[in-house]
Amino acid sequence: MEFSFEISKTDPSGARRGVLNTPNGPIETPVFMPVGTQATVKSLRNEALEELGAQIILGNTYHLYLRPGHELIRKLGGLHKFMSWNRAILTDSGGYQVFSLSELRKITDEGVRFRSHLDGSEHLLTPEKAAEIQLALGSDIAMVLDECIETPAPREKAEAALKRTTAWAKRARKYFQQRAQQNGEPPQWQFGIVQGATFADLRRESARQLLELDFPGYAVGGLAVGEPHEVTCEIAAEVTGLLPTDKPRYLMGVGRPEQIVDYVALGIDMMDCVLPTRAARHACIYTSEGRVLIKNARYAEDQKPLDPNCSCSVCRRYSRAYLRHLFAAGELAAAILATHHNVHFYLDLMSQIREAIGFGNLVKFSSEVRARYAAGPA
Repeated sequence: MEFSFEISKTDPSGARRGVLNTPNGPIETPVFMPVGTQATVKSLRNEALEELGAQIILGNTYHLYLRPGHELIRKLGGLHKFMSWNRAILTDSGGYQVFSLSELRKITDEGVRFRSHLDGSEHLLTPEKAAEIQLALGSDIAMVLDECIETPAPREKAEAALKRTTAWAKRARKYFQQRAQQNGEPPQWQFGIVQGATFADLRRESARQLLELDFPGYAVGGLAVGEPHEVTCEIAAEVTGLLPTDKPRYLMGVGRPEQIVDYVALGIDMMDCVLPTRAARHACIYTSEGRVLIKNARYAEDQKPLDPNCSCSVCRRYSRAYLRHLFAAGELAAAILATHHNVHFYLDLMSQIREAIGFGNLVKFSSEVRARYAAGPA
């Protein structure tokens, strides 16, 4: 199967339903991508991800470059074979990771010089290097290296990051297109990343500059890093209004269940976030009735499933009292079961969103989801 993207339905809200075809299978959009930073979604076997219906997962260039190394993964047949995953993979460029290593890195026009958080060794990540690593990994979708900055940021800093992001995107695109013509490279789509912090005019300018490079897909980066949800929506709307309607749009690093529908209504097709897996490891369960903090004493004798309305294998078999006990006892099974349920919840939410778009009633569905979470965790 070759790459293609088709929109099959548009909701009155502006949401889109479609299919992103890849060599490793089709992806129904809008889609939420579980994060598998180091070639694994924490606490879940691939068999569980397949059972849950995950169509695409996310891996990370920075982490896989440092350990076990992209050349080793290439030697072993690429990331799909290495991790025994025969569905689609998107790899992030590592831009966000080096952004978070503020004390261990230095950014110049050349690239990012950083020290490994593992052993302190020094490395240089350039736009070309990020593309090279992702070609070696053989992911289906590869992100260009961008400069992600904190929020709020002064305008001068945002302007400088925008300029550098565009320059890096040009270099990454040139390198990628030259390598793509060589024999033996796996088929791959490369996405550009729109930056500009919370300045609407800078976001529009970033989008215009990247459109000239004709990427097959575009991401909105540098959001969900501290700004209010309303600002994220405003900026995402500014960008999606300029992006081509026939190409996938990816909002990076989002979001909470009650926020996801808002992003979909803006015309976003792809999202990822560590929230469902990270929250699970900290005993926070997402349910159709809102968040459940399962360590609370009120659940000690609660024989109901985590979510009475959930069809996942965890909810069909285990009680709240049992999962609370596992967390209290420090058992590994606690994180495994909680993660299984939370990932199911997110993927099922996306399925319901796609269905709502199909019937043209996403606004009503959005109101219902928001109401469930208005009261906060229990």
